[in-house]
Amino acid sequence: MSDLVYRISTAEEWEELQGNGSSFGGELDKSSGFIHLSKLDQVQSTLENFFLNTKEELYLLQIDAKKLGDGMVYENVDGSNSFPHFYGPSRSFVPLPLDAVTKAEKLTLSDGRFSCSLLP
Repeated sequence: MSDLVYRISTAEEWEELQGNGSSFGGELDKSSGFIHLSKLDQVQSTLENFFLNTKEELYLLQIDAKKLGDGMVYENVDGSNSFPHFYGPSRSFVPLPLDAVTKAEKLTLSDGRFSCSLLP
């Protein structure tokens, strides 16, 4: 199990993280009660499935899963894929802490594919 997980973040969320030291994510995260994360091999398909039509600048945040502790769990979402979800201690829904982010890269979209140096 890799110690790194990834967060597809809007520029606004990334600014909030840097400014406040934490972020509760976007509407989907707030309504789900956890922060949606991905393993590296899930990032591209998540981007293509959910972010192709977004007009916002996107960032890919690399996160040290060890810093999220037992608040991060892998959950099966569709029968075949298990995604990392960050709830916080005792599933209390705490914000994602800035100090867990080890790298952040702006994503660029070209010919229907997203890229940055963190992606293979």
